[in-house]
Formats: sequence, C-alpha cells, structure tokens
Amino acid sequence: MSDREVLLVVHPDRDATRDAAREVSARFAKAGVRLRVIDEDVREMLEADGGIGAPCTVMAPEQDPAAGTELVFALGGDGTLLRAAELARPNGVPVLGVNMGRVGFLAEADSDKLADTVQRAVDGDYQVEERMTVDVVVRVDGEEIVRTWALNEASVEKSSRERVLDALIEVDGRPVSSFGCDGVLCATPTGSTAYAFSAGGPIIWPDVQALLVVPSNAHAMFSRPLVVSRDSEITVAIDPDGSPAVLTCDGSRTFDLPAGAAVRVTCGQVPVRLIRLWEGPFTDRLVHKFALPIKGWRERHAR
Repeated sequence: MSDREVLLVVHPDRDATRDAAREVSARFAKAGVRLRVIDEDVREMLEADGGIGAPCTVMAPEQDPAAGTELVFALGGDGTLLRAAELARPNGVPVLGVNMGRVGFLAEADSDKLADTVQRAVDGDYQVEERMTVDVVVRVDGEEIVRTWALNEASVEKSSRERVLDALIEVDGRPVSSFGCDGVLCATPTGSTAYAFSAGGPIIWPDVQALLVVPSNAHAMFSRPLVVSRDSEITVAIDPDGSPAVLTCDGSRTFDLPAGAAVRVTCGQVPVRLIRLWEGPFTDRLVHKFALPIKGWRERHAR
C-alpha cells in the first residue's frame, strides 16, 4: 500500500459536488493515493453504495490533518479553498482548488477538467506559488485580545445596522484619515479580487508586494482605497466613544470588538502555498474568470 496521502476538503452541498468528490476519490484510489477528510459525513458519502474510492481517514481539524500530506485538494467554491488554506498553512502544504461554484477566483481548475486535474496532482505536474497573508492583532488599552491571520482580507465592520462605525486609519503609526463608515477592509493582493473588489477597491496583481486598505461607505471627502508597502503597518482604531465592531477574517473567523479597540494589520509571517496548473499570465486569468470583454468598442458594436 502506498504511503502517499492527500487531504480532501469538500462541502458536499450539491449533487454535482458529491458526484465530483466520488470521482476524485476513485481516481486517487486508482493511483494508489490515500485520502484524509475532516468530516465523517464526507467519508460516508465517499464510501456509500460500495464506492470504489480511495481509503479514507477521518481527522478532526485540531489534529493537524494536512501534516504529512502531499497536498490539500479543495473541491467547491472560494469558501472551501479558504478553509483548505487554513488547514494547509501551518505545515506549508500546497493547496489545489477545483471550482464547483460560480466565479471561484482562487480555484485553479474547473469541474469539467476534473480527470486531468487529479492526474496532474498524482504526477506532480504543477507549479507552487506563495501568496502573501496578513497577520492581525487586536489590542484594547494595550492588552492583546485577538491574534489571527487572513489570506484574502481582514474586515472591521459595524456590528449594528443602525449605527455608524467611527474609525481612524493609521499607516506606519501616523494618522491618515478618520470617518464614519460601514467598515474598513485590509486586503492582500490575493484578496483584491474578493470582498475588496466588491467594495470598490483596485485589482492588484498577485506578484505585487503590497497591502490594500478599502473603506466601505465612508462619510468623508477623503476615503479612497490605499495601496501601501508590504512592510507597512496598518491600524484601524475604533472610536472609544463610538459603537463596537466586528472583525472578520476571510469571511469565516469572526471576533467581537469593543469600542476603543485597535486592529493592527501587517504582512503575514507565514504564506499560503497555492498549486498552479494555469501557465498563462494573471491577465489571462482575470479576463477568463470575470469574462471580461476584450474586443475593441467598434468591433463589438459593428453593424
């Protein structure tokens, strides 16, 4: 029996995703690769009806399930890949994402290329690139209350719809602007095509070493997105006399923040390693994922 193992992260919420997971399992089994999963329901789904999938080991997230595996295979949307990245990051295990959702910007392959994607994973026919993360520390009156990280973004947002979040933005210890807003996003280049993009921020190419600050619905003359050095320290300080807030990292890890909290965001010490099969430049990926029109205006409107 081969000692090769892959961690499969899947959210089997649709028939198509369940069918794809069974196919992935069967193809890894044929190649002699064992699977780990983090959900007993997934194991039962893969082994249902006398399935011929790879042997499965169920491991809890706190058991460091990616340790010792070749890669983490994420089957789903960007949320699934972010969950896979959280599991893979401590051990530097690369993540390969297959999109089962809509845009799936983080995913490397689409579901119609499933067989080829698994085969390339088995053969090791891929490149690995490191993506910047952010480290996040929250202090209140100098006391640390939260320490976490994000691959896409850390967002500080108002916790009540009826209230405005009063925030002060600082860069490298110097105040830049204060305003009432719905929130402030601090994103990586990877996250510039996610929540930050929806909030009106610019798209940053992944190899640009920078951090992005995007105010959300700010009531101020100067509330433009900021692109700062990866070596900069960004602080979002919540007015001590204002309303509380909530910190959300990658749309999943949330923390309640009291008034007076200071959220410090810096370039992460530990990157996330993503598997790349796509050989073209990021420009082509951007056009493909967002289905951007690339013909000239006259050509598109010619009679």
